[in-house]
Amino acid sequence: MTPRGTRQAPAKKRSAGILMYRREGEDILLLLVHPGGPYWAKKDFGSWSIPKGEYAEDEDALAAARREFAEETGFNPAGEFHPLGELVQSGGKRVIAWAVSGNFDPQTLVSNRFEMEWPPRSGQLRSFPEVDRAAWFTVAEARKRLLPAQATLIDRLLHRIGGKDRVDGRDVDG
Repeated sequence: MTPRGTRQAPAKKRSAGILMYRREGEDILLLLVHPGGPYWAKKDFGSWSIPKGEYAEDEDALAAARREFAEETGFNPAGEFHPLGELVQSGGKRVIAWAVSGNFDPQTLVSNRFEMEWPPRSGQLRSFPEVDRAAWFTVAEARKRLLPAQATLIDRLLHRIGGKDRVDGRDVDG
């Protein structure tokens, strides 16, 4: 209970997600998803994300990340999940992430949907996919496409699996 006349700060949103990766020859490819809906329709660079979603305080974060991956892609990730830690996005949302090796086919993408009034103030509700596409990117391309705050997940993954950052040839480990 808060004293009269004081406001309690709203709880910051928390999301859990999975960065799926695979090796193709010497390259490491990363699976990213593009948000659906009219606000993101014409955005590309700096707008892609790892599959992720919000979870309740009493919910297991990895279980939530796996659920969200399945809801956004139609694919249930399996394997050894490597913790990548937590980050804070520019709006204050906290994201905790794991990496898993996998081989999702973006052509099989099936995403859950959401409704919103569109166009604004039209009184018309329209349905949009939460994710409108998925794609595999090289590390260099993923850095360009990914939301800036999530780019640190790439470095953490490369450090974890001993991969090389093929952008500038440096070894992220050292």
